[in-house]
Amino acid sequence: MTNTKDLLKKAANGERLTPAEGLKLYTEGDPEALMEVAHEIRLRKTDPKVVTYLVDRNINYTNACTTDCQFCSFYRVPGHPEVYVISRRELGEKIEELLAWGGTRILMQGGHNPDLRIEWYEDLLRWLKATYPEIELDCFSPSEIENIALLEDMSMEDVLERLQRAGLDGLPGGGAEILDDAVRARISPKKTKTAAWLHAMRIAQRLGMVTSATMVIGFGETMEQRVASLTRLRELQDESLAAHGNGFTAFIMWTAQLSETNSLGRSRHRHKYGADYDEYLHTNAFARIYLDNFTNFQASWPTQGLETARRALYAGANDFGSTMLEENVVSQAAAYTQREPRMSVYRLHEQIRLAGFEPAQRDSRYNIVRRFDRVMTAEELAPRPIPTRLADLREPIQLTPG
Repeated sequence: MTNTKDLLKKAANGERLTPAEGLKLYTEGDPEALMEVAHEIRLRKTDPKVVTYLVDRNINYTNACTTDCQFCSFYRVPGHPEVYVISRRELGEKIEELLAWGGTRILMQGGHNPDLRIEWYEDLLRWLKATYPEIELDCFSPSEIENIALLEDMSMEDVLERLQRAGLDGLPGGGAEILDDAVRARISPKKTKTAAWLHAMRIAQRLGMVTSATMVIGFGETMEQRVASLTRLRELQDESLAAHGNGFTAFIMWTAQLSETNSLGRSRHRHKYGADYDEYLHTNAFARIYLDNFTNFQASWPTQGLETARRALYAGANDFGSTMLEENVVSQAAAYTQREPRMSVYRLHEQIRLAGFEPAQRDSRYNIVRRFDRVMTAEELAPRPIPTRLADLREPIQLTPG
């Protein structure tokens, strides 16, 4: 087989690597050399001077879940005294704070709550669209869509079509972890399988929704399983782009967040799990090289911290993620966001410029919303008061199932 230097040259010239070639490069190639080529590809595919970001908010509408994923510290089993379902008032207050920051999107996800039926989701989406029409609604995940389909005895296609009519704009890529059923059987045996995750994304892309692809490393998976997971994403991207020109907008990866708050972190086999920052950068660079049909790669400051996220901008990433005005899932597992739960726009600009790039705000589809050709002050980037739209909600109203 060709040596790794030749494989890197092949990739740098824009030629596709086979899975076998990719595995050889990933396992035997020099990580620093991979980072250099990944950065070259990034500079060629996206604006070389700019690093984009999104002003959005992660909102977790419920923490009730029946999947018992071994790496999750956020969920509570149905009936637990800490189970919640968000109220419209609380949801509206969160969105209005986001609007004050100039935000354009909410990423709303939750657990597999057996008490919430499809009408609940439709009512919520319709209310959000009517009240905050300027906000993009990228909500739920393939596994949540499958959960609704199972509860309603419907197809995922029917579920997504109904939710889209109610106002759903995009389906985020959460829950992919490693797209290999042997891995999934160990870490999340009750959760959606690889084929179902991909099928939900295939449907969403056919419907014209915004979608993203994700991967989490550090579950004790093999390098072969990582490459196979990336191959499945690459194949679906080929399929969707050829069929209707709407594929994944971006690829985002991070390392498993393990602590005493989740089962894998407490496991006697804990030493077999996890991945360090160098492995994150190495894998991100390889993904940029291997996923030749993806344009945008996002650094993950919420899980890797700011220094590693800045380094990722020289390992294939062209996007710094989002302000993430709140984060409740990986924070529970002692991720970086436990220490810095939100990023102001000013601080995000600071990080991008520290890495040597110009910041540019984008939307979910990576259209540029605003460019910043000069350094902005904290006051210029501070939130602006906006009129509330919640006057009709006198008291917090708990949304009821069904």
